[in-house]
Amino acid sequence: MSGACAVAAILATDLRQRLRTPRFWFLIAGLAALMWWCFPAVDRDYLTVSVGEGMRGRYSSAWIGMVSALMYSSTLSLAGFYLVRGTVVRDLETRTWQLLVATTMSRGGYLLAKWLSHMVVFALLIGAGLAVGLVAQVLRAEDLRIDLLELVKPVLVLTLPSLALTAAFAVWFDLVPWLRRSAGNLLFFVVWVMLLTFGVSQAEQAPGAALPWPGDPHGLLVAEYDLSHAWPAVDAGKELGLSVGSQALEGKAPVLLDWTHWQLSAATLQGRAAWLGLALVLLALAVPFLDRFAAHVGNPRKAHDDGARLRWLDAALSPLQRGSFGTLLAAELRLALRPRRAWWWLALLVTLGVQAFAPEKAMAVAIIVAWVLAMDLFARLVLREHETHTTALVFTAPGMRARLLQVRAIVAVGLAWLLVLPALLRLAAVHPQAAVATLVVGVSLASWGMATGVLFRNGRMFELALLALAYIGVQGGLLLNVAVAPMETLRWHLLGLPLALAILAIGWRRMETR
Repeated sequence: MSGACAVAAILATDLRQRLRTPRFWFLIAGLAALMWWCFPAVDRDYLTVSVGEGMRGRYSSAWIGMVSALMYSSTLSLAGFYLVRGTVVRDLETRTWQLLVATTMSRGGYLLAKWLSHMVVFALLIGAGLAVGLVAQVLRAEDLRIDLLELVKPVLVLTLPSLALTAAFAVWFDLVPWLRRSAGNLLFFVVWVMLLTFGVSQAEQAPGAALPWPGDPHGLLVAEYDLSHAWPAVDAGKELGLSVGSQALEGKAPVLLDWTHWQLSAATLQGRAAWLGLALVLLALAVPFLDRFAAHVGNPRKAHDDGARLRWLDAALSPLQRGSFGTLLAAELRLALRPRRAWWWLALLVTLGVQAFAPEKAMAVAIIVAWVLAMDLFARLVLREHETHTTALVFTAPGMRARLLQVRAIVAVGLAWLLVLPALLRLAAVHPQAAVATLVVGVSLASWGMATGVLFRNGRMFELALLALAYIGVQGGLLLNVAVAPMETLRWHLLGLPLALAILAIGWRRMETR
């Protein structure tokens, strides 16, 4: 009983910490509202979840639940990591862990409470999304019979194991010292992409083939196999594939079929239980390492030694130190660059070389990689006083509010341009439109990084967005790949820039008073 009470107490404290801010509820409401996009009307020119060519179920409770489960399992397993992580780091950095460890609380109970806290946040978000789905079912009026069991069943079977794995990763990435910040955010994105493709290569596409056990972590294969077997026959013997994401119909009307019940097999339940069990095993494996990892909160001497190896930086910045503004600018650049490890400088050197000498496609990828290397700088530049609790001290200086924001904007934009300088010089000579787009994208990234920092009080949301855009850009998509339709990229960033600047201006003023 004492162990259960300790878990409940930590869980309740964590939830109060999360739920007491209006910002959290706005985020939950905004993400849930996006579910409305997943249930397009029959006259819209797109589908989000389809089986076969342009086929979907009528909006019954079962189909609403299946669409919600597939969308949340694939997307919230990524975005949810960035949403929930940080509670363990907060306990370690605020020395709360030293108080907790002095009690009779077990290490396993502590980590279980953190994991449950993440799962409750996921449950709140999914519950809000299902409510949006029910509203869509009523308003679309394709099937008005409400069956709560069929509505919730896909979420419990498909989404729960996927999010349980994400919650376990969030605990681990908070514990391991070098994964607590931007490096961990980048690595998890890679892990998520790998998990998204896990099991797909082993799946047989022939009709009637058995599902490889235990399927994939996100349940996409489970849904595809079960739907292909239970889907109403349109063309006998034709292979039916599952598509999750936006699919354009190109003027064709969607084919609506009745699908009101999901018949679960024992193999399906066993496979999903295996992934849920893996999440719990992964959580249990962290227990023996908790004390060791908790001891590594930060090593000021190590940070000083790392910076000492960059004495050339002091010489490079010395011309700036003329007047108070230049001195402040040089100090911000030192704070941004001195903590960088040797691997960071080596990676930057490689990207600069690729920008200078590689073909255009490789150069465009190198530009994206260079910006990803600086994603923590863009996202956390305005958070230094918030994270070090020095706001009241720093802003006692006259006029520091405006000067500090100006200096950090110059630092962020300047570094965004400096990191892609070889590409800028090449593009200016052979592709001026792409060069202008690169300059504007640099300003946009710096502005949105600082804007999301003051809006969410952390850099994780910006890092998630940048990693997603970088992945799309490497595949040849817009917004970050300046070699593909540079004027379109330029237009999108110019449209969003005023909003970013407005958020930054308002958020900075509110942030400094807290």
